Amino acid sequence: MALVAVVVCLAVVALAEGKLGYQSPAAHLVLETVNACVALLLAFLVYGRFRRSTTWQDLLLLQGLVVLGTANALLSVTLVKGEVGAFGSWLPPTLRIVGTLLIAASALAPARQAWGSGWRHWALAPAVAGMLLLSALLYWRRGSLPDAVTAGELLVPQILTLAFFVVAAVAFTLQARSRDDVLLRWLGPACAVGAFARLNYLLFPPDSPDWLYSGDVLRTVSYLLLLIAAGREISRHWALQAEIAVVEDRRRLAREMHDGVLQELGYIRSEIATFDGPRGNLILAASDRALDEARQMLEALGRADDEPLGTVLRRAVEQLAQRYGVTLDLEVDESIVVDRPQRHALVRIAREAVLNAVRHGKADRVRIQLSRDGDGSRLRIIDDGPGFDPEQRHTGFGLISMRERAEALPGTFVLTTRPAEGTTVVVRW
Repeated sequence: MALVAVVVCLAVVALAEGKLGYQSPAAHLVLETVNACVALLLAFLVYGRFRRSTTWQDLLLLQGLVVLGTANALLSVTLVKGEVGAFGSWLPPTLRIVGTLLIAASALAPARQAWGSGWRHWALAPAVAGMLLLSALLYWRRGSLPDAVTAGELLVPQILTLAFFVVAAVAFTLQARSRDDVLLRWLGPACAVGAFARLNYLLFPPDSPDWLYSGDVLRTVSYLLLLIAAGREISRHWALQAEIAVVEDRRRLAREMHDGVLQELGYIRSEIATFDGPRGNLILAASDRALDEARQMLEALGRADDEPLGTVLRRAVEQLAQRYGVTLDLEVDESIVVDRPQRHALVRIAREAVLNAVRHGKADRVRIQLSRDGDGSRLRIIDDGPGFDPEQRHTGFGLISMRERAEALPGTFVLTTRPAEGTTVVVRW
């Protein structure tokens, strides 16, 4: 993204000066107003971001955007009024230097908390106090300042802002490569375009506020990139809010299931345990299966979406092993990463295989291996039960369900069993 922005900027700097350098006070005013609105909009979003994170980076970025937005707004006022004197002429470029310095500082700031949570409501105080102090200083020194800022007098400010934007562009781009942050992905290109706008001002110094220069257009392009960053930040915020709402709803359902369905199933199971005869045993087995399914659903509802496969798999099979008194041997490669649907399918396959080994195979020991297998991964469940002959035994829905889940990964399902030799289930994906 930053490379594309640099190429576009070079093309504009090289080709657009003759086309975009024309007299248009109205167009110049529109661009400065757009710049001010975008900067202040993004500052508002970063303020909300800082209240959640309270990091130095967000705090300094907030200060820089507020100062830059104020500088652009004041420049719009000077374009409307025309003659504003030394104070009005020097305040906007001075604020720009301070704003770009703060943005460069935010790019270099450590990702740790700035203050305690009580300071979040005063996040704008440093920027406001700094601008008031700088305004007072310039107003006090207005008698020694020229009434209008010439291109030669803007040389040092342009060099400083160019240097600050270059530092910010490089730092934000490097951070975006290692952090999943949509805002940082666009701050790098925006700062790169801002740096080329200042370079354009150095190559083609503006000499009249009534003229629109290619540097002005480049600067507005940088703010439009910031507008895209603002849109992405808004989308990310609402996506996070939706995820939080889903998690809260899942927790509510888990509480309702624990206090309602699970308690009723437990009561039914305890009553059926007093029955004698084969029908009572069948109903008791069905109650046990229903309790297992309800507990698994409760576990899934209360589980975090980012838990590793190894952790979830270990917890699920250990619960079954403790409940049925079977010895469990676990060999789990914790580095194996899968997405949420795959994790759910693999845990269900492992649970079904262990339950089959305990209920139908009467196994005493179950071995579960989760490992790498060439370019893929492998889940293997081995029991020491008596095994069976697949040709003589009707294939139940449990085996069909495991095979369908494995193929949907996508992967393969292989069941190996012989009488008196146990059963092995292998899933590769």
